[in-house]
Amino acid sequence: MKSRPKIGTFLLPFFKKKCNTSNCHTEFVEVLFRGPNNFKMGLKIAIQGIKGSNHHQVAKEFFGQNIELVECLSFDKMIDHLLNGTADKGVMAIENSIAGSIIPNYNLVCQNKLHIIGEHYLNIHHNLMVLNGQTIDDLEEVRSHPMALLQCMDFLKQYPHVKLVEDVDTAETAKQIQEGQLRHIGAIAPKAAAELYGLTIIAPEIQTIKNNATRFIVIKKQNKVLPKEEINKASLRFITDHKRGSLATVLNVMSDCNLNLTKIQSLPVIETPWKYAFFVDVTFGQYDHFAKAKSLLEIMSEDFTVLGEYKNALLP
Repeated sequence: MKSRPKIGTFLLPFFKKKCNTSNCHTEFVEVLFRGPNNFKMGLKIAIQGIKGSNHHQVAKEFFGQNIELVECLSFDKMIDHLLNGTADKGVMAIENSIAGSIIPNYNLVCQNKLHIIGEHYLNIHHNLMVLNGQTIDDLEEVRSHPMALLQCMDFLKQYPHVKLVEDVDTAETAKQIQEGQLRHIGAIAPKAAAELYGLTIIAPEIQTIKNNATRFIVIKKQNKVLPKEEINKASLRFITDHKRGSLATVLNVMSDCNLNLTKIQSLPVIETPWKYAFFVDVTFGQYDHFAKAKSLLEIMSEDFTVLGEYKNALLP
């Protein structure tokens, strides 16, 4: 007797089509229909940080719960996993609504010839957590990522006697307190870290600016080619001639081709002093408009690279 095709064979195209018109990621749907053997393992997703971090939260929201996490305490180490094939994809913070661009990460993507295949926005919530039974009056030290400490400075100024210590990851500081049973020390980290490592939140939502979001990109060693009808955003890098009006000319081409410029960032070209590369994000309603602009920019630029073509994520 011939074996019947799996139900996913018929349903996968339907669900992927639905993803095109809703806030759903086709990556998650593909994992969902891989079958019981593959479902146990899931994708290997590299993140900067550990379980309970914001990167971990983004990985779960983008790919679903069925992932194998590859924890890295630096973005460089995360890139190594992608290049060595020990991770399928990576999640990388690229800009924050308060602090701006994370400039070194632009160079990491470009220099290692990685491809941006998606993006995700996450609202950031900073919470002060301690061992059970500790209070805010017991604190002598607070640990966290430098950016988290900076974004909570108005709250922390109320306790000038408390020493502030920078660390590589918010969730890592929470884990250190739990594993070492460190009294008189607090961590600023996401709520998920408190739940995961058994700490008590003694001061929730302590960020100075409550409307605080970070944009993350999903990166991969090999490009993932999406159907043109799914693509409505692109990340580009280009270098223009060093003469008056060259950048304005490029931006005019984007405007004439109905591209909406959502981000522009200049970075020095390391090999050539006082020369700059421009990183831009553009959105568009029709892929043909972007294709036309792309062909023109390739001619107009000294160096032109498409870092990724993907689906625009919804802002939080």
